Amino acid sequence: MSMQQADASANTAQDVRGAIVQRDLVVDLIRTACVVLVVIVHVTMVGVGSDASGLRVTSPLQELPWYVAATWIGQVMPLFFVVGGFASAVGWRSTVARGGGPRDWIATRLVRLYRPAVPLFAVLAVGLGIATVLGTPADLLDELAFGIGSPLWFLAAYGITQCCVPLMTRLHATAPWRTLAVLLLLAAAVDGVRLATGVAEVGLLNLGPVWLFAQQLGFLWADGWFARRSKVLLACIAVVAYAVLVPITSVGLWAPDMLQDLNPPMLPLALLAVGQACLVQLVHAPLTRLMHTRPAQAVVFLLGRDGMTIYLWHLPLFILLNGIGLLVGLPFPDPGSRTWWATRVVAVVVLLAATLGVARAVRRFDRPLPRLVPGTDRPAWLILAVAALCTIGPAFAVMQLHLSFPLALLGAVAIPVGTWLLSTTVAAPSPTGAAPGVRTM
Repeated sequence: MSMQQADASANTAQDVRGAIVQRDLVVDLIRTACVVLVVIVHVTMVGVGSDASGLRVTSPLQELPWYVAATWIGQVMPLFFVVGGFASAVGWRSTVARGGGPRDWIATRLVRLYRPAVPLFAVLAVGLGIATVLGTPADLLDELAFGIGSPLWFLAAYGITQCCVPLMTRLHATAPWRTLAVLLLLAAAVDGVRLATGVAEVGLLNLGPVWLFAQQLGFLWADGWFARRSKVLLACIAVVAYAVLVPITSVGLWAPDMLQDLNPPMLPLALLAVGQACLVQLVHAPLTRLMHTRPAQAVVFLLGRDGMTIYLWHLPLFILLNGIGLLVGLPFPDPGSRTWWATRVVAVVVLLAATLGVARAVRRFDRPLPRLVPGTDRPAWLILAVAALCTIGPAFAVMQLHLSFPLALLGAVAIPVGTWLLSTTVAAPSPTGAAPGVRTM
Protein backbone atom coordinates (compact mmCIF):
# COMPACT_ATOMS: atom_id res chain seq x y z
CA MET A 1 0.00 0.00 0.00
CA SER A 2 1.38 3.43 -0.93
CA MET A 3 1.68 6.32 1.51
CA GLN A 4 -1.17 8.15 -0.27
CA GLN A 5 -3.42 5.10 0.03
CA ALA A 6 -2.50 4.71 3.70
CA ASP A 7 -3.26 8.40 4.35
CA ALA A 8 -6.58 8.05 2.50
CA SER A 9 -7.50 4.98 4.55
CA ALA A 10 -6.57 6.76 7.77
CA ASN A 11 -8.64 9.80 6.80
CA THR A 12 -11.61 7.58 5.95
CA ALA A 13 -11.36 5.83 9.32
CA GLN A 14 -11.18 9.20 11.07
CA ASP A 15 -14.22 10.42 9.15
CA VAL A 16 -16.20 7.33 10.21
CA ARG A 17 -15.17 7.75 13.85
CA GLY A 18 -16.01 11.43 13.66
CA ALA A 19 -19.46 10.68 12.26
CA ILE A 20 -20.07 8.22 15.11
CA VAL A 21 -19.01 10.80 17.68
CA GLN A 22 -21.19 13.58 16.17
CA ARG A 23 -24.24 11.34 15.78
CA ASP A 24 -26.54 10.75 18.74
CA LEU A 25 -26.10 7.01 18.98
CA VAL A 26 -28.79 6.85 21.65
CA VAL A 27 -31.33 7.47 18.88
CA ASP A 28 -30.07 4.38 17.02
CA LEU A 29 -30.15 2.38 20.26
CA ILE A 30 -33.71 3.36 21.08
CA ARG A 31 -34.97 2.80 17.55
CA THR A 32 -33.40 -0.68 17.47
CA ALA A 33 -34.60 -1.48 20.99
CA CYS A 34 -38.16 -0.50 20.05
CA VAL A 35 -38.15 -2.88 17.08
CA VAL A 36 -36.73 -5.73 19.18
CA LEU A 37 -39.27 -5.07 21.93
CA VAL A 38 -42.11 -5.24 19.39
CA VAL A 39 -40.79 -8.65 18.31
CA ILE A 40 -40.60 -9.81 21.94
CA VAL A 41 -44.14 -8.63 22.66
CA HIS A 42 -45.57 -10.45 19.65
CA VAL A 43 -43.65 -13.65 20.43
CA THR A 44 -45.03 -13.63 23.98
CA MET A 45 -48.55 -12.67 22.92
CA VAL A 46 -49.05 -15.58 20.52
CA GLY A 47 -49.15 -19.04 22.05
CA VAL A 48 -49.55 -21.95 19.64
CA GLY A 49 -50.49 -25.38 20.97
CA SER A 50 -52.21 -28.53 19.85
CA ASP A 51 -54.12 -31.24 21.65
CA ALA A 52 -56.85 -33.78 20.95
CA SER A 53 -59.29 -30.97 20.14
CA GLY A 54 -56.96 -29.54 17.48
CA LEU A 55 -54.90 -26.39 17.07
CA ARG A 56 -55.16 -23.74 19.78
CA VAL A 57 -53.95 -20.15 19.55
CA THR A 58 -53.98 -18.19 22.82
CA SER A 59 -52.41 -15.00 24.20
CA PRO A 60 -50.49 -15.93 27.36
CA LEU A 61 -49.10 -12.43 27.85
CA GLN A 62 -52.55 -10.86 28.02
CA GLU A 63 -53.63 -13.40 30.63
CA LEU A 64 -51.03 -12.24 33.15
CA PRO A 65 -52.34 -10.05 36.02
CA TRP A 66 -49.70 -7.37 35.44
CA TYR A 67 -50.17 -7.21 31.67
CA VAL A 68 -52.11 -3.91 31.58
CA ALA A 69 -49.57 -2.18 33.83
CA ALA A 70 -46.76 -3.54 31.64
CA THR A 71 -48.25 -1.85 28.56
CA TRP A 72 -47.41 1.52 30.13
CA ILE A 73 -43.78 0.50 29.67
CA GLY A 74 -43.99 -1.91 26.74
CA GLN A 75 -46.01 0.40 24.48
CA VAL A 76 -43.03 2.00 22.77
CA MET A 77 -44.59 3.29 19.57
CA PRO A 78 -44.93 6.87 20.93
CA LEU A 79 -41.20 6.81 21.71
CA PHE A 80 -40.52 5.45 18.22
CA PHE A 81 -42.25 8.47 16.71
CA VAL A 82 -40.29 10.75 19.05
CA VAL A 83 -36.93 9.36 17.87
CA GLY A 84 -38.33 9.46 14.34
CA GLY A 85 -38.94 13.17 14.85
CA PHE A 86 -35.34 13.63 15.98
CA ALA A 87 -34.06 11.84 12.87
CA SER A 88 -36.46 13.80 10.66
CA ALA A 89 -35.34 17.15 12.06
CA VAL A 90 -31.69 16.28 11.42
CA GLY A 91 -32.49 14.87 7.97
CA TRP A 92 -34.60 17.85 6.93
CA ARG A 93 -31.83 20.27 7.89
CA SER A 94 -29.40 18.23 5.82
CA THR A 95 -31.81 18.26 2.86
CA VAL A 96 -32.18 22.03 3.02
CA ALA A 97 -28.43 22.53 3.44
CA ARG A 98 -27.69 20.75 0.18
CA GLY A 99 -30.35 22.71 -1.70
CA GLY A 100 -33.25 20.27 -1.48
CA GLY A 101 -36.85 21.11 -0.74
CA PRO A 102 -40.15 19.53 0.32
CA ARG A 103 -40.57 17.41 -2.82
CA ASP A 104 -37.08 15.98 -2.46
CA TRP A 105 -37.71 15.20 1.20
CA ILE A 106 -41.09 13.53 0.69
CA ALA A 107 -39.96 11.44 -2.27
CA THR A 108 -36.77 10.33 -0.53
CA ARG A 109 -38.47 9.39 2.73
CA LEU A 110 -41.40 7.56 1.15
CA VAL A 111 -39.09 5.49 -1.04
CA ARG A 112 -36.91 4.61 1.95
CA LEU A 113 -40.01 3.60 3.93
CA TYR A 114 -41.93 1.69 1.27
CA ARG A 115 -39.33 -0.04 -0.89
CA PRO A 116 -38.72 -2.68 1.83
CA ALA A 117 -42.47 -3.37 1.78
CA VAL A 118 -42.52 -4.31 -1.92
CA PRO A 119 -41.29 -7.92 -1.52
CA LEU A 120 -43.49 -8.38 1.56
CA PHE A 121 -46.70 -7.45 -0.26
CA ALA A 122 -45.67 -9.62 -3.22
CA VAL A 123 -45.11 -12.65 -0.97
CA LEU A 124 -48.36 -11.99 0.91
CA ALA A 125 -50.31 -11.73 -2.35
CA VAL A 126 -48.87 -15.01 -3.64
CA GLY A 127 -49.32 -16.79 -0.31
CA LEU A 128 -52.88 -15.64 0.33
CA GLY A 129 -53.78 -16.33 -3.30
CA ILE A 130 -52.48 -19.92 -3.12
CA ALA A 131 -54.19 -20.45 0.26
CA THR A 132 -57.48 -19.24 -1.19
CA VAL A 133 -57.20 -21.49 -4.27
CA LEU A 134 -56.38 -24.49 -2.09
CA GLY A 135 -59.59 -23.97 -0.16
CA THR A 136 -58.18 -22.92 3.21
CA PRO A 137 -61.10 -22.33 5.63
CA ALA A 138 -62.09 -18.68 5.45
CA ASP A 139 -62.09 -18.20 9.23
CA LEU A 140 -58.58 -19.59 9.61
CA LEU A 141 -57.29 -17.59 6.65
CA ASP A 142 -58.85 -14.39 7.97
CA GLU A 143 -57.29 -14.94 11.39
CA LEU A 144 -53.85 -15.59 9.93
CA ALA A 145 -54.10 -12.60 7.58
CA PHE A 146 -55.22 -10.36 10.44
CA GLY A 147 -52.18 -11.34 12.50
CA ILE A 148 -49.75 -10.97 9.60
CA GLY A 149 -51.10 -7.58 8.57
CA SER A 150 -51.47 -6.04 12.02
CA PRO A 151 -48.06 -4.26 12.04
CA LEU A 152 -48.67 -2.63 8.65
CA TRP A 153 -50.55 0.27 10.23
CA PHE A 154 -47.14 1.76 10.98
CA LEU A 155 -46.38 2.19 7.27
CA ALA A 156 -49.46 4.38 6.89
CA ALA A 157 -48.98 6.39 10.07
CA TYR A 158 -45.25 7.01 9.63
CA GLY A 159 -45.68 7.79 5.94
CA ILE A 160 -48.22 10.48 6.81
CA THR A 161 -45.94 12.08 9.41
CA GLN A 162 -42.99 12.03 7.02
CA CYS A 163 -45.01 13.87 4.38
CA CYS A 164 -45.78 16.54 6.99
CA VAL A 165 -42.16 17.13 8.09
CA PRO A 166 -41.51 20.21 5.85
CA LEU A 167 -44.65 21.92 7.17
CA MET A 168 -44.22 20.81 10.78
CA THR A 169 -40.59 21.94 10.95
CA ARG A 170 -41.69 25.38 9.80
CA LEU A 171 -44.39 25.49 12.49
CA HIS A 172 -41.85 24.26 15.02
CA ALA A 173 -39.45 27.04 14.08
CA THR A 174 -42.08 29.78 14.43
CA ALA A 175 -44.33 28.53 17.26
CA PRO A 176 -43.14 25.26 18.83
CA TRP A 177 -45.25 25.34 21.99
CA ARG A 178 -48.37 26.61 20.28
CA THR A 179 -48.02 23.81 17.71
CA LEU A 180 -47.75 21.19 20.46
CA ALA A 181 -50.75 22.65 22.28
CA VAL A 182 -52.91 22.72 19.14
CA LEU A 183 -52.00 19.11 18.28
CA LEU A 184 -52.85 18.00 21.82
CA LEU A 185 -56.20 19.82 21.71
CA LEU A 186 -56.97 18.33 18.30
CA ALA A 187 -56.21 14.84 19.60
CA ALA A 188 -58.53 15.40 22.56
CA ALA A 189 -61.25 16.80 20.28
CA VAL A 190 -61.09 13.83 17.90
CA ASP A 191 -61.31 11.43 20.84
CA GLY A 192 -64.22 13.43 22.22
CA VAL A 193 -66.17 13.13 18.97
CA ARG A 194 -65.30 9.45 18.66
CA LEU A 195 -66.40 8.64 22.21
CA ALA A 196 -69.55 10.77 21.96
CA THR A 197 -70.69 9.28 18.64
CA GLY A 198 -69.41 5.76 19.08
CA VAL A 199 -68.01 5.87 15.53
CA ALA A 200 -64.57 4.27 15.74
CA GLU A 201 -63.61 5.46 12.26
CA VAL A 202 -63.51 9.05 13.54
CA GLY A 203 -60.41 8.06 15.45
CA LEU A 204 -58.51 7.71 12.18
CA LEU A 205 -58.23 11.50 12.15
CA ASN A 206 -55.88 11.15 15.11
CA LEU A 207 -53.25 9.56 12.87
CA GLY A 208 -52.27 13.19 12.42
CA PRO A 209 -52.42 14.95 15.81
CA VAL A 210 -51.22 12.11 18.05
CA TRP A 211 -48.23 11.00 15.98
CA LEU A 212 -47.35 14.51 14.85
CA PHE A 213 -47.33 15.55 18.52
CA ALA A 214 -44.80 12.80 19.26
CA GLN A 215 -42.80 13.85 16.20
CA GLN A 216 -42.72 17.48 17.41
CA LEU A 217 -41.23 16.26 20.69
CA GLY A 218 -38.47 14.74 18.59
CA PHE A 219 -37.88 18.16 17.03
CA LEU A 220 -37.42 19.56 20.55
CA TRP A 221 -34.95 16.77 21.27
CA ALA A 222 -32.97 17.64 18.14
CA ASP A 223 -32.91 21.29 19.28
CA GLY A 224 -31.35 20.19 22.57
CA TRP A 225 -34.35 21.29 24.65
CA PHE A 226 -34.45 18.13 26.75
CA ALA A 227 -30.66 18.14 27.20
CA ARG A 228 -30.80 21.68 28.62
CA ARG A 229 -33.41 20.83 31.25
CA SER A 230 -32.44 19.72 34.72
CA LYS A 231 -33.00 16.12 35.74
CA VAL A 232 -35.39 17.25 38.45
CA LEU A 233 -37.57 19.10 35.96
CA LEU A 234 -37.57 16.20 33.50
CA ALA A 235 -38.51 13.78 36.28
CA CYS A 236 -41.34 16.07 37.37
CA ILE A 237 -42.68 16.37 33.82
CA ALA A 238 -42.59 12.58 33.42
CA VAL A 239 -44.38 12.08 36.74
CA VAL A 240 -47.08 14.57 35.75
CA ALA A 241 -47.57 12.91 32.34
CA TYR A 242 -48.00 9.48 33.90
CA ALA A 243 -50.09 10.90 36.75
CA VAL A 244 -52.56 12.43 34.28
CA LEU A 245 -52.85 9.05 32.58
CA VAL A 246 -54.14 7.44 35.77
CA PRO A 247 -57.47 9.32 36.05
CA ILE A 248 -58.21 9.56 32.33
CA THR A 249 -57.78 5.80 31.91
CA SER A 250 -59.79 5.02 35.03
CA VAL A 251 -63.12 6.64 34.14
CA GLY A 252 -63.97 4.39 31.21
CA LEU A 253 -63.24 6.86 28.40
CA TRP A 254 -59.77 5.62 27.51
CA ALA A 255 -58.51 2.10 28.03
CA PRO A 256 -55.78 1.57 30.65
CA ASP A 257 -54.31 -0.95 28.20
CA MET A 258 -52.04 1.20 26.06
CA LEU A 259 -52.11 -1.34 23.23
CA GLN A 260 -55.89 -0.86 22.96
CA ASP A 261 -55.33 2.87 22.53
CA LEU A 262 -53.04 2.28 19.53
CA ASN A 263 -55.33 1.76 16.54
CA PRO A 264 -56.70 4.30 15.98
CA PRO A 265 -54.30 6.27 18.21
CA MET A 266 -55.78 8.10 21.17
CA LEU A 267 -54.82 10.92 23.52
CA PRO A 268 -53.09 8.74 26.17
CA LEU A 269 -50.36 7.90 23.66
CA ALA A 270 -49.47 11.59 23.34
CA LEU A 271 -49.07 11.85 27.12
CA LEU A 272 -47.08 8.63 27.09
CA ALA A 273 -44.74 10.18 24.51
CA VAL A 274 -44.06 13.10 26.88
CA GLY A 275 -43.18 10.81 29.76
CA GLN A 276 -41.03 8.53 27.62
CA ALA A 277 -39.09 11.42 26.07
CA CYS A 278 -38.25 12.79 29.52
CA LEU A 279 -37.25 9.39 30.89
CA VAL A 280 -34.93 8.78 27.94
CA GLN A 281 -33.15 12.06 28.61
CA LEU A 282 -32.73 11.10 32.27
CA VAL A 283 -30.73 8.02 31.23
CA HIS A 284 -29.15 9.58 28.16
CA ALA A 285 -25.66 9.82 29.66
CA PRO A 286 -25.31 6.13 30.62
CA LEU A 287 -26.87 5.08 27.33
CA THR A 288 -24.32 7.23 25.49
CA ARG A 289 -21.50 5.56 27.37
CA LEU A 290 -22.98 2.19 26.49
CA MET A 291 -23.17 3.10 22.82
CA HIS A 292 -19.49 4.00 22.74
CA THR A 293 -18.59 0.39 23.40
CA ARG A 294 -17.88 -1.82 20.41
CA PRO A 295 -20.25 -4.67 21.40
CA ALA A 296 -23.22 -2.30 21.75
CA GLN A 297 -22.44 -0.60 18.44
CA ALA A 298 -22.09 -3.96 16.71
CA VAL A 299 -25.48 -5.21 17.95
CA VAL A 300 -27.29 -1.95 17.24
CA PHE A 301 -25.80 -1.53 13.79
CA LEU A 302 -26.48 -5.18 12.91
CA LEU A 303 -30.15 -5.00 13.86
CA GLY A 304 -30.67 -1.31 13.16
CA ARG A 305 -29.56 -1.52 9.53
CA ASP A 306 -32.48 -3.82 8.76
CA GLY A 307 -34.88 -2.50 11.38
CA MET A 308 -37.74 -1.87 8.96
CA THR A 309 -37.39 -5.30 7.37
CA ILE A 310 -37.33 -6.95 10.80
CA TYR A 311 -40.49 -5.07 11.75
CA LEU A 312 -42.34 -5.90 8.53
CA TRP A 313 -41.37 -9.58 8.31
CA HIS A 314 -41.27 -10.79 11.91
CA LEU A 315 -44.95 -11.75 12.22
CA PRO A 316 -45.25 -13.52 8.83
CA LEU A 317 -42.06 -15.44 9.61
CA PHE A 318 -43.20 -16.24 13.15
CA ILE A 319 -46.45 -17.70 11.84
CA LEU A 320 -44.56 -19.59 9.12
CA LEU A 321 -42.04 -21.03 11.59
CA ASN A 322 -44.83 -22.16 13.90
CA GLY A 323 -46.61 -23.77 10.96
CA ILE A 324 -43.46 -25.63 9.93
CA GLY A 325 -42.98 -26.79 13.50
CA LEU A 326 -46.49 -28.19 13.62
CA LEU A 327 -46.07 -29.95 10.27
CA VAL A 328 -42.84 -31.70 11.27
CA GLY A 329 -44.23 -32.66 14.65
CA LEU A 330 -42.06 -30.53 16.94
CA PRO A 331 -43.20 -30.64 20.58
CA PHE A 332 -45.02 -27.44 21.52
CA PRO A 333 -45.11 -26.68 25.26
CA ASP A 334 -48.42 -25.64 26.75
CA PRO A 335 -48.74 -21.86 26.12
CA GLY A 336 -48.28 -19.96 29.37
CA SER A 337 -46.43 -22.78 31.14
CA ARG A 338 -42.96 -22.32 32.64
CA THR A 339 -41.47 -24.33 29.82
CA TRP A 340 -43.25 -22.16 27.26
CA TRP A 341 -41.95 -18.95 28.83
CA ALA A 342 -38.43 -20.39 28.97
CA THR A 343 -38.55 -21.14 25.25
CA ARG A 344 -39.49 -17.56 24.39
CA VAL A 345 -35.82 -16.57 24.51
CA VAL A 346 -35.02 -19.22 21.91
CA ALA A 347 -38.05 -18.17 19.86
CA VAL A 348 -36.94 -14.52 19.80
CA VAL A 349 -33.37 -15.39 18.80
CA VAL A 350 -34.50 -17.76 16.04
CA LEU A 351 -37.02 -15.23 14.74
CA LEU A 352 -34.48 -12.39 14.68
CA ALA A 353 -32.02 -14.65 12.85
CA ALA A 354 -34.70 -15.55 10.30
CA THR A 355 -35.65 -11.91 9.73
CA LEU A 356 -31.99 -10.97 9.26
CA GLY A 357 -31.71 -13.73 6.68
CA VAL A 358 -34.72 -12.36 4.82
CA ALA A 359 -33.31 -8.84 5.13
CA ARG A 360 -30.11 -9.94 3.44
CA ALA A 361 -32.09 -11.58 0.64
CA VAL A 362 -34.24 -8.51 -0.05
CA ARG A 363 -31.66 -5.84 0.73
CA ARG A 364 -31.58 -4.58 -2.85
CA PHE A 365 -35.08 -3.21 -2.27
CA ASP A 366 -33.86 -1.23 0.73
CA ARG A 367 -31.84 1.35 -1.17
CA PRO A 368 -32.33 5.12 -1.00
CA LEU A 369 -32.94 7.41 -3.91
CA PRO A 370 -29.78 8.95 -5.37
CA ARG A 371 -29.24 12.57 -4.56
CA LEU A 372 -30.45 15.10 -7.06
CA VAL A 373 -28.02 16.46 -9.59
CA PRO A 374 -27.90 20.24 -10.11
CA GLY A 375 -30.80 21.52 -12.15
CA THR A 376 -33.25 18.73 -11.21
CA ASP A 377 -36.00 18.19 -8.67
CA ARG A 378 -38.41 15.45 -7.71
CA PRO A 379 -41.74 15.01 -9.55
CA ALA A 380 -44.31 17.78 -9.66
CA TRP A 381 -46.73 17.97 -6.74
CA LEU A 382 -49.53 16.22 -8.62
CA ILE A 383 -47.34 13.22 -9.46
CA LEU A 384 -45.99 13.26 -5.91
CA ALA A 385 -49.54 13.14 -4.55
CA VAL A 386 -50.41 10.19 -6.79
CA ALA A 387 -47.23 8.40 -5.71
CA ALA A 388 -48.01 9.04 -2.03
CA LEU A 389 -51.49 7.61 -2.54
CA CYS A 390 -50.03 4.53 -4.23
CA THR A 391 -47.63 3.90 -1.36
CA ILE A 392 -49.56 4.97 1.74
CA GLY A 393 -52.98 3.87 0.43
CA PRO A 394 -52.54 0.05 0.60
CA ALA A 395 -51.10 0.21 4.14
CA PHE A 396 -53.94 2.50 5.21
CA ALA A 397 -56.48 0.10 3.71
CA VAL A 398 -54.92 -2.85 5.55
CA MET A 399 -55.03 -0.88 8.79
CA GLN A 400 -58.72 -0.15 8.35
CA LEU A 401 -60.05 -3.26 6.57
CA HIS A 402 -57.45 -5.87 7.69
CA LEU A 403 -55.22 -7.82 5.36
CA SER A 404 -56.80 -9.90 2.59
CA PHE A 405 -55.75 -11.26 -0.78
CA PRO A 406 -57.20 -8.27 -2.72
CA LEU A 407 -55.41 -5.76 -0.46
CA ALA A 408 -52.14 -7.70 -0.62
CA LEU A 409 -52.43 -7.72 -4.41
CA LEU A 410 -53.20 -4.00 -4.38
CA GLY A 411 -50.04 -3.33 -2.38
CA ALA A 412 -47.94 -5.61 -4.58
CA VAL A 413 -48.95 -3.54 -7.63
CA ALA A 414 -49.47 -0.01 -6.29
CA ILE A 415 -46.39 0.34 -4.06
CA PRO A 416 -43.86 -0.46 -6.83
CA VAL A 417 -45.69 2.00 -9.10
CA GLY A 418 -45.58 4.64 -6.37
CA THR A 419 -41.88 4.18 -5.63
CA TRP A 420 -41.12 4.31 -9.36
CA LEU A 421 -43.00 7.60 -9.69
CA LEU A 422 -41.11 8.97 -6.70
CA SER A 423 -37.78 8.10 -8.32
CA THR A 424 -38.42 10.22 -11.41
CA THR A 425 -36.96 13.70 -11.67
CA VAL A 426 -37.82 16.85 -13.57
CA ALA A 427 -35.98 20.02 -14.46
CA ALA A 428 -35.88 22.40 -11.53
CA PRO A 429 -36.90 26.01 -12.13
CA SER A 430 -34.13 28.49 -11.43
CA PRO A 431 -35.43 31.36 -9.31
CA THR A 432 -34.02 34.77 -10.10
CA GLY A 433 -30.69 35.16 -8.41
CA ALA A 434 -30.43 31.51 -7.41
CA ALA A 435 -28.17 28.87 -8.85
CA PRO A 436 -29.79 26.14 -10.98
CA GLY A 437 -31.20 23.31 -8.96
CA VAL A 438 -31.35 25.31 -5.70
CA ARG A 439 -34.80 25.46 -4.21
CA THR A 440 -36.03 28.43 -2.24
CA MET A 441 -38.42 27.97 0.64
